Amino acid sequence: MARTFWLHKLRERMEENKNKKEHQSLPFIAYHEELPFAHEDPLIGFLHRIIRFAVKALAVLMVLVIIWGIGDVVFVLYTRLSEAPFLLLNINDLLETFGAFLAVLIAIEIFINIRLYLGTNIVPVKLVVATALMAISRKVIILDLDKLTSDYLLGIAAVVLGLGVSYWLITREKN
Repeated sequence: MARTFWLHKLRERMEENKNKKEHQSLPFIAYHEELPFAHEDPLIGFLHRIIRFAVKALAVLMVLVIIWGIGDVVFVLYTRLSEAPFLLLNINDLLETFGAFLAVLIAIEIFINIRLYLGTNIVPVKLVVATALMAISRKVIILDLDKLTSDYLLGIAAVVLGLGVSYWLITREKN
């Protein structure tokens, strides 16, 4: 009798520790738990499966976009380096090349977001904000300041500030 009591207590403690470790190791928020595989209504269950399939299709399409983007980077480099002056890039060529590189990196980050969404049923908020920061950074790098209004620049500055503060708060809260 006493032995089963202590075994029961030991199992309870092990389960509590396991739950604590799971919650501590996940710096994410739970998200699409409202899309369970099984649902009491067959139509809703079918629609959930369609949505999950759509997310998988987006992942496949994102990989194709990444491959296309790599081809674009190669094409941009080839065309810029093969024009006169041979094997030299001016500042506009460099900015266009950086923009193409960053577009591929952003696509990779979006793919990682999709993969995490599929694999863990959670949205990694820190990664989403970091991806948004990378995207707005790309926009800032390739800006042509001669063609922009001050309102547009203030809007971009506000977005950069908002995302920077968000990222800082997310990483600060985790520590």
